[in-house]
Amino acid sequence: SSGFIHDADGIDAEKLAWIMDLKNNRRGRISEYADHFASASYAAAQPEPSVNGLWSVKVDVALPCATQNEINGDEAQSLVDNGVMVVGEGANMPCTPEAIECFQGNGVMFSPGKASNAGGVATSGLEMSQNSLRMNWSREEVDEKLDTIMVNIHRAAYDTAKKYGREGDYVFGANVAGFLKVADAMLAQGVL
Repeated sequence: SSGFIHDADGIDAEKLAWIMDLKNNRRGRISEYADHFASASYAAAQPEPSVNGLWSVKVDVALPCATQNEINGDEAQSLVDNGVMVVGEGANMPCTPEAIECFQGNGVMFSPGKASNAGGVATSGLEMSQNSLRMNWSREEVDEKLDTIMVNIHRAAYDTAKKYGREGDYVFGANVAGFLKVADAMLAQGVL
């Protein structure tokens, strides 16, 4: 993207609906948000050598959703210094290992992409099921099925981390739960 918005008053459901309309219907630029809401500002993307300005503002939640290695260790520290409490990956590995270590070492709740970004893959699987069964589910039915899948992914990551003495470590929980699921499937199929 060409920049980012920061809203000092936060982004509530009404503002989020405005953004969704801007992007999905009007196909506008995110900079228009700052023109519409007085509490917001827009910053054009001008990455510095070690810290992208996007990750140097005060936030409660950060959602890196663009590209691999989007947040490095220095940018993670900048987010921590600015009070971030939750980071949820919405892309494939947008945080470097150094960034993840920084978040975890500073008590930031961190949701790894293999768990929090699984919705897209799950929805593709649901689409393939519909095609295979020659069925047509409503948007609500797909959303309900996706919700169940995402709740189960969260539960598996949380419960697995807790079982192995790492409660709250979603990276560990997602990695081990994923490994166990594949290993169990391979054993069941006689591959091992």
